[in-house]
Amino acid sequence: MRMDLNSVYQRLNTGSKKWSQYPEDVLPMWVADMDFPVAEPIMQALKNRLEHPLLGYSVAQDTLRQTLVTHLAHHYDWHILPEDLVFLPGVEPGVNMALNTLAPSGSGVLVQTPNYSPLLNAPANWKLPRVDLPFHADANGEYPTDIAALQSALLSVRSLLLSNPHNPLGKVFEREELRAIGDACVQHDVLIVSDEIHADILFDGRRHIPIASLSREIAARCVTLMSASKAWNIAGLKTAFAVVQNPELRERFNAGRLGLVDSVNALGLEATQAAYRLGAPWLAQVNAYLQDNRDYLAHAIKTRLPGIRMHLPQSTYLAWLDCTALDIEHPQQFFLTQAKVALSDGLEFGDDCGHFVRLNFGCPRPMLEEALARMERSLLQR
Repeated sequence: MRMDLNSVYQRLNTGSKKWSQYPEDVLPMWVADMDFPVAEPIMQALKNRLEHPLLGYSVAQDTLRQTLVTHLAHHYDWHILPEDLVFLPGVEPGVNMALNTLAPSGSGVLVQTPNYSPLLNAPANWKLPRVDLPFHADANGEYPTDIAALQSALLSVRSLLLSNPHNPLGKVFEREELRAIGDACVQHDVLIVSDEIHADILFDGRRHIPIASLSREIAARCVTLMSASKAWNIAGLKTAFAVVQNPELRERFNAGRLGLVDSVNALGLEATQAAYRLGAPWLAQVNAYLQDNRDYLAHAIKTRLPGIRMHLPQSTYLAWLDCTALDIEHPQQFFLTQAKVALSDGLEFGDDCGHFVRLNFGCPRPMLEEALARMERSLLQR
């Protein structure tokens, strides 16, 4: 059954973080939370579970483990065992568990920049020095990994935080690029913590490649973090999973819970099972809609918002907008106050990103159209 993705649902006063952060006259286009209704199979699974009157501590059942094993094999040609899965209340706790437990004390952590702020900030949580490896756009507007610079940077670190697909660039890593990154980490004995939460949102026929799927040697030093939360819009159910194929690494990773990362939400486990088992038709419709939104956004920026540049995202529903040519000191604040549109501040993604903003186009088209109209008027009136 196809859903009407053009309908704008009222989310004010529902406890939505996205819609509570700013005054009611501000259109929120910031946090990675889509404004689409959840897939019917997920809603039905939650209703079925709530017919049972007990909601105690929960564990992942064998059926969920097998569903994920099957999904990873079918979609990514990645063959894991059920016991390789570790269930968590979120990807961010998994990143921090990995660094706290697996990274040697005081060792460096390499992060490609710009990057998602929880990844940027995670090393400091455990007093680990962060080493930045900047992306630079090439002549085609792509953001390739500088493998020579990576090799050099790996000499001074023991861990790599990878965002794959990349947030905020919307970059999908090519197989050869990922293989070069993984092989370099094997060569330098570097742990890979890979945030792959956006794995199921890809455009133009692309296919996600988990870095751990490339070789046994790479997998042996990988903690891969995934979730249905972004693709199926169920982030509020606080459920994710790690894939750790190295048993010794997995045991140490699990020891990092330390009373902070407890059991997983009972309803989140049900929703995750339904998403990966029954949610493919809904996701296909949403991905097609998101690609159309991306293309509409790209055309609008080119024709109506002179001074802003956008590299076409290959994945995610997040657009990284370069506002340098606008000559506005703080573009996020400008659009917030003058257009009443809330975007994510580029400074959240890197210290040299103050002239960038990130726009969430995971929303009904009327909402995206209104945001762009407001931004256009604000630039015409300044």
